[in-house]
Amino acid sequence: MSKVIFVTGAGRGLGTDIAREALAAGHQVIATGRRPAEVEKTLGGPQDNLLTTKLDITSPADAEAAAQAAVAHFGRIDVLINNAGNFYAGYFEEITDEQMRQQFETNLFGPMNVTRAILPILRKQRDGHIITLSSSAGLIGQEFCVAYAASKFGVEGWMESLRYDVEPYNIRTTVVEPGFFRTELLVDASTTWPEPTIADYAERTTATVEAWKSMNGQQGGDPVKLARALLTIADQTEPPLRFVAGADAIEGVEAKAKELLAQAQASRELGGNLGHDDATA
Repeated sequence: MSKVIFVTGAGRGLGTDIAREALAAGHQVIATGRRPAEVEKTLGGPQDNLLTTKLDITSPADAEAAAQAAVAHFGRIDVLINNAGNFYAGYFEEITDEQMRQQFETNLFGPMNVTRAILPILRKQRDGHIITLSSSAGLIGQEFCVAYAASKFGVEGWMESLRYDVEPYNIRTTVVEPGFFRTELLVDASTTWPEPTIADYAERTTATVEAWKSMNGQQGGDPVKLARALLTIADQTEPPLRFVAGADAIEGVEAKAKELLAQAQASRELGGNLGHDDATA
């Protein structure tokens, strides 16, 4: 069934793959990015079922304008795919306060801006699906990822709670946790690499930056297959609340789940007896 699909960050990486695969499958696509002319060119030029429009996800005004343009052009929006994001790498002490805030502006407040603009449309329709790209780093803390992981953990809490807000209006939510895919996240346009500023971290920073840069293009996950999987989910009547994507992510999440269960059980004796004690009231 053809749907109207709104994709953020469609100018490159996974966003391009999602938009391209959606068009090939016969969907109507709103492909957004900071430079819409380049987005359109990347997707093969003008097409009847394609609208490209400007969207800086950190701008609420851009988000509202893009949402209204989508409805004016196609009459509705069925699926929002919050894909756009970036990566501030580094150890916490070497990430500035401004960089940390910028990470949250893009990865958390950005999809919030877009969702806030589109939710009234979905509510009016009494139908819709919000898919937001998180990361396995949104469930599992990782070295050198403190800013990125913190922003993605925020995405997890927001999306998991948003579900309850919008369920009464037949709006579904899915949060996606990919592992390592060849999505251009590690290219310089998407990643801000730290400069060693603290001697204690310098050797580790240099080595980690080199290792991560060498990984680009070698990641195991195929972004085209991920794009197709997301479109499969978008077509489901009862899509999953959470989609862990990639064998590496599944393995990591399973290990984290076991770790959390073990920690909860270990906390039972001390943490499970902190309520009101009638005997001493």
